[in-house]
Amino acid sequence: MSGILFDKVIFGPIHSRRLGNSLGINLMPEDIKYCTFNCIYCECGWAQTSEVEYRHLLHAKDMIPILETRFQQLHDNGTQIDSITYSGNGEPTLHPEFEEITNKIIELRNQYYPHTIISCLSNSTQLHRPDVLRTLQAIDNPLLKLDAGTQSMFDAINQPFKHIDIDELTENLCKFNGQLTIQTLLLRGMHDGKIIDNTTIEEVQAWLERIKRIHPHTVMLYPIDRETPEKELIKLSKEELEKVKEKVEQLGIKTLIY
Repeated sequence: MSGILFDKVIFGPIHSRRLGNSLGINLMPEDIKYCTFNCIYCECGWAQTSEVEYRHLLHAKDMIPILETRFQQLHDNGTQIDSITYSGNGEPTLHPEFEEITNKIIELRNQYYPHTIISCLSNSTQLHRPDVLRTLQAIDNPLLKLDAGTQSMFDAINQPFKHIDIDELTENLCKFNGQLTIQTLLLRGMHDGKIIDNTTIEEVQAWLERIKRIHPHTVMLYPIDRETPEKELIKLSKEELEKVKEKVEQLGIKTLIY
């Protein structure tokens, strides 16, 4: 599977299950997926590398005029936007000028769409960088991934290119003091001959312990929705998601399923 790649810096707005009318921002190259993860369920397909060569990225000085022009066009056309959303071909926080670009997007949002939120779909792996943590804390809606509670299941589902300690990742998520949304994809199946299942009693309990510590204002649970690079994965039913939702709500945390 080659996956779905976005061939523009700014795309949409498109309808999002989670974010409504969403204007997408893609900081990654147009022809390749760059990510610290190689998730077995990612709609963008398998990642080629986590090593972003700056020459492959559009620099902030070249990207900002594109953003300025598009925001003005959308505003002049009366286009409704519910969320300005970092998404696209990989992990947006890998861009070395993530903070500079975001500061400009905040400025453009304030000018053209003052009531629109800024969202970022991130896999949480760059929170050790002060600039990334600071930037994600500055936007309205950081949506940060945590797909597992144990190191073994984290590695099996997200397949980081380099070792990422799930305890360190959890500690970094705690730095938001609850001002974040945790997004978790629930699934089961097989990969490389091994059983993948983050819905067992043991796995859910380990994940819940981390959610309890992070205490986000919202948890989003969702199943597989599009074609996945690993073919032996099962989309869970709404009833199965509801069971996990009930456990999170018992912690006093707003929980949504999609």
